[in-house]
Amino acid sequence: MGDRNWRTWRVATEDALYGVEGFFRTQAPSAHFRTSVHVSRAFSGALQRLARAARLDTIVDVGAGRGELLHALHDLDPSLALVGVEVADRPPDLPASVGWTHTLPEEITALVIANEWLDDVPLDVAEVDADRVPRLVEVDVTTGQERLGERVSGSDADWLDRWWPLRGSPPGSRAEIGLPRDRAWAAVVRRLRHGIALAIDYGHLSAERPALGTLTGYRSGRLVAPLPDRSCDITAHVAIDAVDRAGATAGADSSLLTTQREALMELGLNPARPPLTLASSDPAAYLSALSQAGETSELVARGGLGDFWWLAQGRGVDVRQVLGRPGSPACAPSTPPAVPPG
Repeated sequence: MGDRNWRTWRVATEDALYGVEGFFRTQAPSAHFRTSVHVSRAFSGALQRLARAARLDTIVDVGAGRGELLHALHDLDPSLALVGVEVADRPPDLPASVGWTHTLPEEITALVIANEWLDDVPLDVAEVDADRVPRLVEVDVTTGQERLGERVSGSDADWLDRWWPLRGSPPGSRAEIGLPRDRAWAAVVRRLRHGIALAIDYGHLSAERPALGTLTGYRSGRLVAPLPDRSCDITAHVAIDAVDRAGATAGADSSLLTTQREALMELGLNPARPPLTLASSDPAAYLSALSQAGETSELVARGGLGDFWWLAQGRGVDVRQVLGRPGSPACAPSTPPAVPPG
C-alpha cells in the first residue's frame, strides 16, 4: 500500500469535497447539515432588506447548495437579479430567471453572500511535534488515521506566526492554516466593483483560538469524525479576523464585524413572543406570530446560530451605514490587530 493513501488535510479535503465524485457534487448539503437558510425564511427576508438598504438589485449566493436561499429570495422579491455559484449542476427546479455558474463572475455589482462557505474551503492542519516544531498533519484517506509530515514552511508558516502562533505551545497543540480561506475571500472582494461581500460563518478570533483545532465532519445531520472519503462534509471554524484583514487588503473600503444576533435584529428580526391577548382576539395570527418568534429565536440564539460571525465588507457602499448602529460595540467597524514586529 505504501504512502499512496496519505495526503495533507488540504489535498485530501479538496478531493473529498470538490473532486469529480466529491461530496458537494453528489450530495445535497441540506441532507447533512442545517443552516440559517433552512431554519426560517425570515433569514432570507433580512438579506433582501440588506440588499435594498444598500440600493443593490442583485444578490450572488456563493456556495449556493441546491438553491434554497435563491428560491426563498425569488419568492420574496422576484424583481431581484439572483445568481448562484456552486460546483454542483444547476438544480432543475430553480426558477428560470435565476442565474447559475460554477465560478465567480469576474466583475460583480451586488450583495455577495457566502453563508457557511468559508468553513468548507479546504485547509491544512499543523501540529506541534515532540521537539516543539509545527508540522503538517497527513491523513490516510481510507481510514482517517493521522501522522505528522513535513515541517510547516513558507507562506503557511508566515500565516501561522501572524494569526495562530504555535511557538512555545506544548506537543500535540494544533492549528488550522487559514491561508486558503483568506485567499478565497480576497478573490471575492477583488471582483466586487460596487456592493457588499458578506461572509456568515462560525469562527474565532486571535485571542480565542482552540488549542486542538476544530476540524470535524457532518453526515446525515450528525457530527462524525472527519474522514476524507467523500462520504461526509469536512469543515473547520474560520479565523475570521484573518479573513477580515484579507478582504481589506483586497480593496474593501468599509468593514463591519458583528454577530448574527446583532445583525439580524438590526435588520428587523424580533424574537419576542406575541402578546397573549392576541390569542383570544385572533388565534390564527397568534399562532403564526408565535411560530415566527420561535424561528427567529433560533436564528439569534446565544450559543447557537446567533453567535455566528457576520463579516460585511463594502466597495462603494459604507456597510456601517446600512448594517451597523452608530455607537454599538457589537457593530463596531472591525479592527484586526496590527501585524507584530519581525
